[in-house]
Amino acid sequence: MGLETEKADVQLFMDDDSYSRHSGVHYADPEKFVESGPDRDPHGLNSELKVGFEDVIAEPATTHSFDKVWICSHALFEVSKYILYKFLTVFLAIPLAFAAGLLFATLSCLHIWILMPFVKTCLMVLPSVQTIWKSMTDMVIAPLCGSIGRIFSSVNLQLSRD
Repeated sequence: MGLETEKADVQLFMDDDSYSRHSGVHYADPEKFVESGPDRDPHGLNSELKVGFEDVIAEPATTHSFDKVWICSHALFEVSKYILYKFLTVFLAIPLAFAAGLLFATLSCLHIWILMPFVKTCLMVLPSVQTIWKSMTDMVIAPLCGSIGRIFSSVNLQLSRD
């Protein structure tokens, strides 16, 4: 009875975002960037972060606190999680997004301009290296192994029990 009312109050508070649609940067489609809702994680990369109060704190049927304590703790959990996340994203989201952009741009550049040309060059050179390696093994390693095999072919071992 009281829990449903408290959940509704918390949900109303959480739905009321402090940013208006017309503040900040204007994109071509502001609806997509401001109120995209569940589409902010379309691939479900952070599905494990969908943590609610009941997932963290649970009272078994045999042990219950007062209803007001339960409702208040639930409200404080939801509100603090909401406000702290908003506060941290204000200060960390832009610098971390910038750092991630730099990192992925650097990795992309290295992959496109250094790694793939190196791999393609190696793949072009490998048939020549394979031919040289085969001729070296045929000239050096094959006769050596053949000679060692002939030497050990004349060795006879006999095991006897005493």
